[in-house]
Amino acid sequence: MALVLHAGSTNKNGFKALIAAEFSGAKVELVKNFEMGVSNKSPKFLEMNPIGKVPVLETPDGPVFESNAIARYVTRLKADNPLYGSSLIEYARVEQWIDFATLEIDANILRWLIPRIGFSVYLPPVEEAAVSALKRALTALNTHLSSNTYLVGHSVTLADIILTCNLTLGFSRLFTKSFTSEFPHVERYFWTLVNQPNFRKILGEVKQAESVPSIQSVKKPSQAKEPAKPKAKDEPKKEDKKESAKPKLEEAAEEEAPKPKAKNPLDLLPPSKMILDDWKRLYSNTKTNFREVAVKGFWDMYDPEGYSLWFCDYKYNDENTVSFVTLNKVGGFLQRMDLARKYAFGKMLVIGSAPPFKVKGLWLFRGQEIPKFIIDECYDMDLYEWRKVDITDEDQKERVNQMIEDHEPFEGEDLLDAKCFK
Repeated sequence: MALVLHAGSTNKNGFKALIAAEFSGAKVELVKNFEMGVSNKSPKFLEMNPIGKVPVLETPDGPVFESNAIARYVTRLKADNPLYGSSLIEYARVEQWIDFATLEIDANILRWLIPRIGFSVYLPPVEEAAVSALKRALTALNTHLSSNTYLVGHSVTLADIILTCNLTLGFSRLFTKSFTSEFPHVERYFWTLVNQPNFRKILGEVKQAESVPSIQSVKKPSQAKEPAKPKAKDEPKKEDKKESAKPKLEEAAEEEAPKPKAKNPLDLLPPSKMILDDWKRLYSNTKTNFREVAVKGFWDMYDPEGYSLWFCDYKYNDENTVSFVTLNKVGGFLQRMDLARKYAFGKMLVIGSAPPFKVKGLWLFRGQEIPKFIIDECYDMDLYEWRKVDITDEDQKERVNQMIEDHEPFEGEDLLDAKCFK
């Protein structure tokens, strides 16, 4: 029985399994006449995947969903498949780059694209964070590819297939030439792979985006209320028409012209005497006498009306049994906080010379509360207990000083690492 893939003919997540099948000699048929929003709501489809997500692979042993799992299944149909590398360490690195392609590349492409095409609310700080995180990931990828033709070893692996499919969405919808020119090795890698026969057979011709999609107007539905105006059928009819013509022309102009970015609520707060960039510069440039220069300078600059200080403690320290995993966890948190860079400064300490390691932090935020857009967009926030610093309490103030300067020992324990968000 041939394997049947339920997905649309342009679904980049479906392409992963189809390209893997080309390399592996497996027979995978794309279901005919698949219609998104209809086919994936049918009783048959929902039996295979109750949440209706695409793609799904029908196999003799039952269905498999989630695109990376499907691609792995197809790859494993061939014994000792070189798509999984030729050694245990190569296998691990294939898996490593699959995770990277999913969590660092695909997730941020979607965070950038989905609001722009009208499938979720467009928030400028969220887009800025997505683009920033994507650039960081592409910079890391560009560095790796500067000395490697492929992600792992000397031939195509499943990691290359999954990454290329994810990049295809970016290149075709978002990544203009001016954007990708910063990453020449990524460009070389991508165009080389999409033009290999097994890729080209499935992907067809890939064309680079000429512009980023304009933001979909969220105000359109409310325009349906306009016809309610002609209720008053009195004398001023002609004037009404003239007056109503103006807003319509203005609305049309607004739709044609690029919309100004919505202001972040924090930008609307009264001006603060504390200039955050001045503090970050002082912190970065102080190399000696840190307590006397940087810490003292912080309190001289600090504006308790315009900013607030917060302690945070990781809720699940018992799980922090492996040092590098704990450090990666903190690094990921700081990366996802990128959307707050304009409004925050943070220190994260990983504490202990032996597991379990404790993670504690100090954060400076614009305003008197933790900004709502950060709580909404950065899921890590829920993993910490947050407590506002009382700067009239000398013990709490001293704790702030020690966290700023990476004082060791901290609360009687050695520091494994200290990371700064600035």
